[in-house]
Amino acid sequence: MNWLDTIVQGILLGGLYALFAAGLSLVFGIMRLVNLAHGDLIVLAAFLILLLVTALGLNAFVAALVAAPLMFAVGWFLQYHVLNRTLGDDILPPLLVTFGLSIVIQNALLEGFSADSRRIPAGGALETASLDLGAVSVGVMPLLTFVSAVAVIVILNRVFYGTALGRAFRATSDDPVTAGLMGVEPRRVFATATGIAMVVVTIAALYLGTRANFDPTIGPARLIYAFEAVIIGGLGSLWGTLAGGIIIGVAQTVGAAVNPEWQILAGHVAFLVVLIVRPRGLFPRAAD
Repeated sequence: MNWLDTIVQGILLGGLYALFAAGLSLVFGIMRLVNLAHGDLIVLAAFLILLLVTALGLNAFVAALVAAPLMFAVGWFLQYHVLNRTLGDDILPPLLVTFGLSIVIQNALLEGFSADSRRIPAGGALETASLDLGAVSVGVMPLLTFVSAVAVIVILNRVFYGTALGRAFRATSDDPVTAGLMGVEPRRVFATATGIAMVVVTIAALYLGTRANFDPTIGPARLIYAFEAVIIGGLGSLWGTLAGGIIIGVAQTVGAAVNPEWQILAGHVAFLVVLIVRPRGLFPRAAD
């Protein structure tokens, strides 16, 4: 058994989980909103990309570029007109609303696309292409996924800490009332944050759909991976989200190498171990 190759594959798989989690981490970090429909929104974006590929004959990556602004608009509208009404000291209303949204998305996709598994064609030999590095063989798609995850986190950190929009994000996150007195409209800032999160969701959906089959009901499982990556890394920490995704990915590939039946279990066990050792995650933000 080649343990080095197993670990490398786990790290690359962690990039996909980090993409699942980055949008969730961004939204929670800014407005403390737990979106139970996050996984279903990833699946929705995957079906949107698939629809653009099949209906218009677009390349999958081009289709994702077209889908991204559409998903931004969906996120902005959803936050501004629905989720903003649920924000407050009580965490139950957003949980109930996003849980209901999850059910609506799943059933709408089942009606529109049936329960059949689908896959987004990546085009050409990209799906099977790999780089032979001696003892390690790296697939091109997993490598692109990991590079994209790192790029997304770098860009989000740059936006969050180096732009006027980022300052508005931080101000509304710390004290929305005071931010409003300074001319920042929290409702629009929150809507913009969710729109950006939906762009990240589109990128995650692209790699989800090109690397594996998907169907309308797999959203909750993607949500679990996203939650675990966010919690392992520390709530609100984007780089921690990448670390969390890598830990889950490596645990799953190592578990599968020992026994194929242990793949999913190993990821959950790794999550529980980290939670026991570091209850606030590996890189928690400073307490408010």
